[in-house]
Amino acid sequence: MSDDVLFERDGHVATITLNRPERLNAISMPMLDGLSELLLRSGEDRDVRVIVLTGAGRGFCSGLDLVDMAQNTPGAVGTGGVVNINEHPPFVLRRIDTPVICALNGPASGYGMDLALGCDFVIASENAAFVSPVRRSLVPESGGTWLLPRLIGWQKACEVVLLARRLDAAEIERLGMANAVVPNDDLMKEARRWADEIAANPPLAVAAAKRTMRVGLDSTFDANAHHAMAELRFLMRTRDFQEGVQSFVEKRDAVFEGR
Repeated sequence: MSDDVLFERDGHVATITLNRPERLNAISMPMLDGLSELLLRSGEDRDVRVIVLTGAGRGFCSGLDLVDMAQNTPGAVGTGGVVNINEHPPFVLRRIDTPVICALNGPASGYGMDLALGCDFVIASENAAFVSPVRRSLVPESGGTWLLPRLIGWQKACEVVLLARRLDAAEIERLGMANAVVPNDDLMKEARRWADEIAANPPLAVAAAKRTMRVGLDSTFDANAHHAMAELRFLMRTRDFQEGVQSFVEKRDAVFEGR
């Protein structure tokens, strides 16, 4: 696997770091493959209850590496044939039931913006920024055109994508594209605090709730209600449900095993 994507697991939290800081973590094909593999592997690991995704250095992700693409550099996206977007982030994020927190440490443009918005939470540093790729004669090709109208509404999505202004952290928060904005030095600590709070909840219920909300984006109310009931019937047969009830009765903190 490429050293341009790093992995670390501490307790129930996995941290994936884009590690090409000299290029503001611009995405190459090996990075795409490595990121996909780590996300899917973490999503299948029962011991991983939350994934934190961040970038090394002063940028989160400057998008697909346009310099390498222009120079036809080996390993650049597009030099090895057509990319199957369904096998790479942000698309694989929709196949993961494990919550993913983006620790947005700096600028994210184009693919990088789509990648951040494809996560379930965005904790942004004061140095964070979003930039639409329209200014480079591109579109948000990796989910942004689907996500943004649903996240912030049609008019605001048009404002972000079509004006292609650089949005600083305050604008990102104002538009509802981040859960919180914190000082840069506190970013990873705050992301970990959110991750630990999520990880303390019953992981099967967390995954089921995320899955049900995701399905609801593409279904009717009635269809989603039936899906929710199916998830509920399964959850009520788990040991975690029994522990949740018992800990409530005994007035103590619950300890969930994901079973």
